[in-house]
This record gives sequence, C-alpha cells and structure tokens, in this order.
Amino acid sequence: MSRARIVDAVVAVGIAAALLVAGLSATRRPTDLDVLGYAALVAGGLALVARRRAPVVVLAVTAGSALGYQAAGFEVPVVAYLFAVYAAVRAGHRIAAVVASVVMLAGVPLALLASGLPAGEAFTQARDVLQLAWLIAAGAAGEALRQAERRADEAERTREETARRRADEERLHIARELHDSLTHQISVIKVQAEVAVHLARKRGEDVPDALLAIRDAGREAARELRATLEALRDDDRDPPHGVDDVPDLVRRARASGLDARLTVEGRRDDVPAAVGRTAYRIVQESLTNVARHAAAATASVRIDHRPGTLVIRVDDDGKGDDGKGDGKATVDSAPGVGLTGMRERVTALGGRLEAGPRHEGGFRVRAELPVDPA
Repeated sequence: MSRARIVDAVVAVGIAAALLVAGLSATRRPTDLDVLGYAALVAGGLALVARRRAPVVVLAVTAGSALGYQAAGFEVPVVAYLFAVYAAVRAGHRIAAVVASVVMLAGVPLALLASGLPAGEAFTQARDVLQLAWLIAAGAAGEALRQAERRADEAERTREETARRRADEERLHIARELHDSLTHQISVIKVQAEVAVHLARKRGEDVPDALLAIRDAGREAARELRATLEALRDDDRDPPHGVDDVPDLVRRARASGLDARLTVEGRRDDVPAAVGRTAYRIVQESLTNVARHAAAATASVRIDHRPGTLVIRVDDDGKGDDGKGDGKATVDSAPGVGLTGMRERVTALGGRLEAGPRHEGGFRVRAELPVDPA
C-alpha cells in the first residue's frame, strides 16, 4: 500500500471515530433512528478513504451521510463533508463541489426540521452544523493546493523542455561545425584531383582510374555535404516544416519521375510542432533514399491520425539497401546515417521506428509518434 493510501485510511478512520464520539456524547432523546444515525456518522468518515480515487463519489456519500444523521437527530458538524469538498476542489471538480454545497445549505435545515426541531431552532442549528465560512475555507484550501501542484508540474516540464532544447542546439552546433570542416577538406581533395586530371590530359598522359574515382567521389561528397549543410541552416532562417508540408514533398518526388502517392487517414487534429517536424523529416529522408538508391518505380506515403498517435508509413517497390548505407538499411544490417537520424528524432519524442524490407518486395519505413503532451 502506498503512503498516500495509508494517510487517507488513517484520516478516514480518525474522522469516523471523531464523528462517532461526537454523536455518542451529544445530549439527545433516544429514537428509533439511532442505529441509522450512528451508521451514517461512521459511513461519512470512512468514505474519505477513497477521496483521491473518486472525489465526486465521496462528495455525494459524505453529503448524504451528513443529511442522514442530521435527520436522525444527531446535531454533529459535517466535518467529513468539508474534507470531501477540499478533496473534490483539489482534484479539479469545482462545479460538483459548488452544486453539492448549495444542496447541503438547503438540505441541512430541512433535515433538522425532519428530526423534530422547531423551524427557528432548526435554522439556527443549521448555521452551527454547516458554517459557510468553513465551507468556503475548505474549497479555497483545495483550490490553492491544486494551483500549487499545477505550477510545480509546469515548472518541472519547463525544465525538461529547456534541457532538451539546449541539448538539441548543441548537437546542431556540432553538426554544423563538422559539416563545415568536412566540406572544406572534401573541397580541397576535389580541387586537387581535378587539377591533376586536367594537367594529365593537357600533357597527353593517361589519367589513372583511381584519380578519376577520387575526383568523382569528391564531387558527389561535396554536393551531398552542401545540401545537408543548407538544410541545417534553413532550420534557422525558414519556419519549420510540418505535416502540412508533406504533400509538397510527394509532388516534388512525383516531378522527379517517381510514382509517389499520398494517403491521409483519420481526423486531422492539431499536431505539436516537434511531432510535425519529425514526420516531415521522416518522409523527406525516406523519399530521398527511394529516389537515390532504391531503384524504385513507385512509392506510397501514408499518414494516419489516430487518437494520441501519428503514424507515418513510407513503402516502395525498390531493391532496398544497395550497400551504400544511406538509410536504406535492412533490419539485420548496420543502419545508415539517414536511418540513424530518423531513429534519434523518433526516440527523442518517445515514439517507435521500424525500418526493413517488405515481404512483397521493396522497403518500408514506419514510425509511431505520440501527439499527447505526457
């Protein structure tokens, strides 16, 4: 049993005992409703054991118990009901607490009248049994603690988001520095190789195949590094891409000769910016790999808006990994840079990524991204 439940049990037993003692010590004339009154006193106190799990139910039970023992002639303050009001407001059920309190303010005098008290004495005794000041104090205490807990949760969430943002900024800074350095070195290699090829041809000499391979590899590496670096810098200059920009990716893929199709299912609720950005990058990386390395003729992109989850699936009919390691890795092969980046983005959001060959041929990338802030 948790510490909170132990505390609730102790409080409930203590209040039930206090109400029972108050009922036994009160001066009153014996009636046929004594057993009912004592049972209502104990039931109202013991009901508080569930005040955290079912605050509205406890509110109703304590109110009914209070009216029951008042009608039985037990002029005992409604202490259990005040605790129930505090618990209900703390849990956020303010309207239920207000409605129940209005019913109690009208019901206590009627219960005292039913017990046989004269009208004037009944209304006077009702003010002593259920004082409005104590009722307001119980609700105010519950609301104050609820606000304090909410501010504490918000502060904790803000600290986590700040730490995550700083980590992302540092990783982006390192990536830019690395790309700048690599771009410079690759450019030097490319220029030297092109000069060597030019001089060899100018002299009428045979150009070695290894030198031509170095030149071509340098050109390709410089082109890919430049495109990656521009994408990194565009994150600062341009608004972040999201799910609404995926149709543009599919149109560009179709314009390049790939038979690409987009399917969107489910109710399109608001998607958090981080989730939308990750979904865009997954589709972008997947279509890029399909166009460059998969030798595919068709590709399908499916976005499924599910309750609490955004599912992205990209299928193609290509040959999958061609050994270049550009993200089109099978389940058993070493993941490429593209797949690693996708997996890091998805994991950072608490999602799940699956990538591998399909049984019917081709390759599939599937990601599940939670859209609820939890």
